[in-house]
Amino acid sequence: MNRIQPLKRFGQNYLQDRNILLKIVDEINPQEDDALIEIGPGHGMLTGELSARTGSLTAVEIDNRVIDELRARFPGVNIINNDFLKLDILSLFELKGKKLRVAGNIPYNITSPIIFRLIERTELVEDAVFMMQYEVARRLSSDRGTKDYGILAVILKYFGEVKFCFKVPPEVFYPKPKVFSAVVHIYFNQSRTDNEFNKAFIKVVKAAFGNRRKTLKNSLSNSIFGQLNFEPSGVDMKLRAEQLEQNDFIRLTEFVLNNERL
Repeated sequence: MNRIQPLKRFGQNYLQDRNILLKIVDEINPQEDDALIEIGPGHGMLTGELSARTGSLTAVEIDNRVIDELRARFPGVNIINNDFLKLDILSLFELKGKKLRVAGNIPYNITSPIIFRLIERTELVEDAVFMMQYEVARRLSSDRGTKDYGILAVILKYFGEVKFCFKVPPEVFYPKPKVFSAVVHIYFNQSRTDNEFNKAFIKVVKAAFGNRRKTLKNSLSNSIFGQLNFEPSGVDMKLRAEQLEQNDFIRLTEFVLNNERL
């Protein structure tokens, strides 16, 4: 296998430790009939393990330098040479005919966009197991009132459940990143099917955290909802966003939908 140099613009850091690899595969726990999507297979280290355990694997890789190698090594895997963020998740769902399971050592610089793409189509996705930057993993799984609690944590707690699996040192990658990594398992809530409410909820959460150190009243007044008076919403406007319960964000969203069309 030719050693193709990782590209910084793709955020490529190739996992080289087989023990870590097997821990990731155990967490994914692929089944023969799973509709499995791998994001960013690179040289195929994870691809090999997954393809041996499931009969339906699709790997999405943006780097065209490794496509021929992947197709030669894994003829039974559907290799798509494209940017995952530009793919229609519905097309992947229709290809598989069942809810998707997603996995991958994803580029750290596009972790949030990838997660938001899955959130947009949670009705098509069962779960996701990702390797990501440790600090981001902490934010995803953080609790109310902590310094890591923010937009991603609130949104993911609404759309699913996040399990922090384990921490991964820089030494197991090539090239070695400057930060620690971690593996997380996201289980998507299959009942969040109201698309209008879902879109409004995301906008409300982002607006509430827009000025993190200010009160909710100040943050919302400086947002796209600045024309609304939230006092009758039933949520204490003197609190900061990080102090709110999940139900508080739901009440704010209901208030927005009852008082204006987004």
